[in-house]
Amino acid sequence: MGRHHLPVARTAELMADAFGAPVSTGWLASLQPRAKKLLEPFLEAARARVRHAGVAHFDETGARVQGKLAWVHVASTGAVTLLHLAPARSGGSIEAGGILGHGFNGVAVHAGLPAYRRYPVRHGLCNAHHLRELAGIAEAGGQDWPLRMADLLVEMLVAVDGAKAAGKTSLNKWVLRGRRRRYRRLIARGVGLNPLPPPTGKRGRPAMGPVRSLLKRLDTYEDDVLRFAHDFTVSFDNNHAERDVRMVKLQQKVSGSWRSWEGAEAFLAVRSYVGTARKQGKNAGGALRDLFCGNPWIPATP
Repeated sequence: MGRHHLPVARTAELMADAFGAPVSTGWLASLQPRAKKLLEPFLEAARARVRHAGVAHFDETGARVQGKLAWVHVASTGAVTLLHLAPARSGGSIEAGGILGHGFNGVAVHAGLPAYRRYPVRHGLCNAHHLRELAGIAEAGGQDWPLRMADLLVEMLVAVDGAKAAGKTSLNKWVLRGRRRRYRRLIARGVGLNPLPPPTGKRGRPAMGPVRSLLKRLDTYEDDVLRFAHDFTVSFDNNHAERDVRMVKLQQKVSGSWRSWEGAEAFLAVRSYVGTARKQGKNAGGALRDLFCGNPWIPATP
């Protein structure tokens, strides 16, 4: 149920068919809440490991709980997955995960949600999102700067990958400065071709629209967009977190919305445990067996 997203009734059917072990759906439904209680030592150790990481990835996605919209947040590294449920996407909901606002001082990689800016850490922005936005703008109108900006970002990624393969830890500083100048020229061209909308006479600033919003982000957060090219420990995209949170959508598609907040939290705790175990080469079935035998697997802390 926690790894392969089978509904309770389907799991009971599988147990009976595959193992000749008919069990009640009520007993199966009790397993995840029981597991959550047993997982507290694991969850605390996993939080400690992410808090001490040099780079962590963050993302969030909507989910239905008791028919209402809630948010699943993820904090992820190459070794740990931590999912938690919250009522919103705001800073308080992010902090409920026990990472940001709780001593983490590494690089926070995310897709640009403004709520992450309240935390005084270094940030890295997901360039996979930027490439998609640039492609959409290029398709919508006859402007050349979006494709040229996308080409520049990919060119820098290729250069970073090549340097890593050659055993280097940084790019040539003069080449990097030249690419940053190209980056700024392309932003200036985009701004020139896309003036701000005229005042409407209403209170507040008129909406900038998707093109100017992207240009403002690329300009204001230039260091965060290009952090992957200056710090090789920071990835070009946010795929770590997106992969970990994507399975929540699959679970909702297969099993429907969660019927209770407690049930959702239990599922996410088990998913964090199994996902972390798999990342570290631990057999998921063995990790669950150890958990219910009173000896939960604990990831090593740094």
